[in-house]
Amino acid sequence: MKYPISRKNFIRSFSATLGLMAAGLDNLKAAGHGSKPSFYKGQAQKQDGAAVLRGSWVRRGTAQKGDVALQKSTIIVAKNEHSAVHQAALFLAADIEKISGYRPPIQETVAKDNVNIVLLTTGNGPAPKAALNRLKNKREAFTVLTAENTVWLLGSDFRGTAYAAYTLSERLGIDPLYLWTGYQPLRNTTLIMKQTDFFAGSPTVKYRGFFHDDEDVLPRPFDKYGFPLRIGDVSLVWYQRYFETALRLKMNMTAPYVRVHRRYEVQKCASDWGLYYTSHHYDILLSNPFGIERFHLADKRGVSTEWDWFKHKENMVKYWRGGIEDNKGVNAIWPVGLRGTDDHAYEFPKDTPEKEQAKVFRDAIDAQVKMVKELSPDKENPAFHFTLYTEMLEKYRKHPEDFNVPEDVILVWPDNNDGTMRDLPNGPDKWKHGVYYHLAYFGGAPTKQGTHVITPARVAEQFKAIVAAGATEFMLVNVSEMREHVMEARMIADICWDAPALLNQKNAAENYLQWWAREYFGVANATAVTRAYQDYYALIDSSEKTYFAATQFELILDQLYRRFTKKKAGVLEPAKIKELKSRDEQYENVFKRIDLLLPQLDREQKQFFFEHVELGLRIDQRPGQSALLLLKALAEPDEARAWDLVAEAMTPLEKLEVDILRAERPPFDKWYIPTWIRTPVAPFNIHRSYTQLREFITNNGAETPIKPRMTFGHNIEGARLWSDFIEESTRIKSTY
Repeated sequence: MKYPISRKNFIRSFSATLGLMAAGLDNLKAAGHGSKPSFYKGQAQKQDGAAVLRGSWVRRGTAQKGDVALQKSTIIVAKNEHSAVHQAALFLAADIEKISGYRPPIQETVAKDNVNIVLLTTGNGPAPKAALNRLKNKREAFTVLTAENTVWLLGSDFRGTAYAAYTLSERLGIDPLYLWTGYQPLRNTTLIMKQTDFFAGSPTVKYRGFFHDDEDVLPRPFDKYGFPLRIGDVSLVWYQRYFETALRLKMNMTAPYVRVHRRYEVQKCASDWGLYYTSHHYDILLSNPFGIERFHLADKRGVSTEWDWFKHKENMVKYWRGGIEDNKGVNAIWPVGLRGTDDHAYEFPKDTPEKEQAKVFRDAIDAQVKMVKELSPDKENPAFHFTLYTEMLEKYRKHPEDFNVPEDVILVWPDNNDGTMRDLPNGPDKWKHGVYYHLAYFGGAPTKQGTHVITPARVAEQFKAIVAAGATEFMLVNVSEMREHVMEARMIADICWDAPALLNQKNAAENYLQWWAREYFGVANATAVTRAYQDYYALIDSSEKTYFAATQFELILDQLYRRFTKKKAGVLEPAKIKELKSRDEQYENVFKRIDLLLPQLDREQKQFFFEHVELGLRIDQRPGQSALLLLKALAEPDEARAWDLVAEAMTPLEKLEVDILRAERPPFDKWYIPTWIRTPVAPFNIHRSYTQLREFITNNGAETPIKPRMTFGHNIEGARLWSDFIEESTRIKSTY
């Protein structure tokens, strides 16, 4: 006999969500620890003093000799400056307006009887001689100098000049990560800049950038499953958010997408703003092999879809040539190598000897380098990178002597997709070396979507080894959609800019974490915030731990299904149940400490702390709380009482749903919806436990919660139709 949940108990259980919503978000923090402060109530934003970097060049109080008043300043940018400098000036003007309410005009010539903020690249005009001398023969170096009524932002090249502007913005009070943290600067209508003479030399890593891979939640059309369409266009605004963040962190490279309908406006914007455009190991010569059929690129380039070096070599070369032709108008770093038209190994004819395979790779790379040099109009010598990813690393290890690629090809060494380097160069040789690193990843157990799990300690340890090995020519780090990985992304950016400053100190990772706590949560809160991050990483020390409780929840719920349907019971692992209970106790202790911290944070700090620390913990804690109630239900001999416990188990999951809503503030609306990566049954779908229990209660326990995994092939025909639609829409739009 079945014991369906009673109307009374159903209403009692599900009233939690209604009550939370009716009471408003002020009371959403309640979780069993007594009275909690309102989430949206907090202290007014305050400045903690000179210990923070952000705002450290602002004079609080009476101006002193040598200080410069900026509230009526003018920004000076000569017409002959690079577009990246002009863009930096636009950002700087907007930043000063955010702080002071006054937006400086931008003009080409110095304004008399006024404060001038002069953006100037060496060789483009007169400037203080001593400052220019410091910049000689340096790459991307810059200085910020106040002299009388002028703020000089001088660069050894155009990127250096732009970085000077972004550095000034930060020191005046703009968070470089404001697009992700939500931090707005302190208002200061009498904005006074301290007397300053600041110099930054050339960066440690020559080419350094973010790879935005597996973008599964960004706004775009929806597919037939209701998920964001993988091949759908993402608005330029989102890419510009990525580019702006990279530039404010003094990065100089971007790999903005791989498997989407590619629009020239995106890479052109990146290049105009000062970023090299590149891609990962399978996107050879930026040719977009993913689109060879899906986006009609073979047809457009006059080639067939055959991908066979032995039979159709010229076909492949012509296809790669199309990538050069498409992108020769941007500053690019060209990926070289040989892989399939999807992200998998190139398929050699059966029994092809490994040494012959190595020769094919070398011949392909030689052809690619030669072709770029013939077609590229770059004033700089073109740069290339060859990533030794997955199968390529093993082939290289076996026959390094056969991979005698041109010397201007950077050899890029990969990590294990989980933040630990697989290998690094053994010593100096004729090549330059770099790394491909993952903070985010999709594919198998190390999948990292929705929370950050690579610790600062791991980053510090691995990058010490990277720098020691001399792999500092190139660094591409996978950050997916960036939001969850901002702390470690900034750490890597700082290392890439000045590795000795961050790494050549005792307890480098701990020092960085303490700096982060001071910078983003205030000096007074640094100790408690640091402890909270340490607690976070103790509990979420791998991607699997983010869904450990949800996995146990599913297994326990399946046992209840077996019980209610009189099917043979399965076996729960005692060690897993013990760990589930232990983790629940640890979470209780962690949140007791967090509850003491929260009243000390202001509104913005509290929101960002929730998004970056609390939510990741709740994603595992809430299903764990629910799973323990299901365990009680499983042990309860009376089935009516067991169903009551099942209903009670909804409450923690309802709270998680509201936690998620709190994190989905603009512009991150629907950030945690199911997608092709986070399918309804995927472990990284943080709604999974809530959905499973709702369905279980609705069907009176008649169906197992364990459902077959959804599989997705790449719908080539659908992609073709989408490409046709985009092109036709563009054509129609141009007629209006």
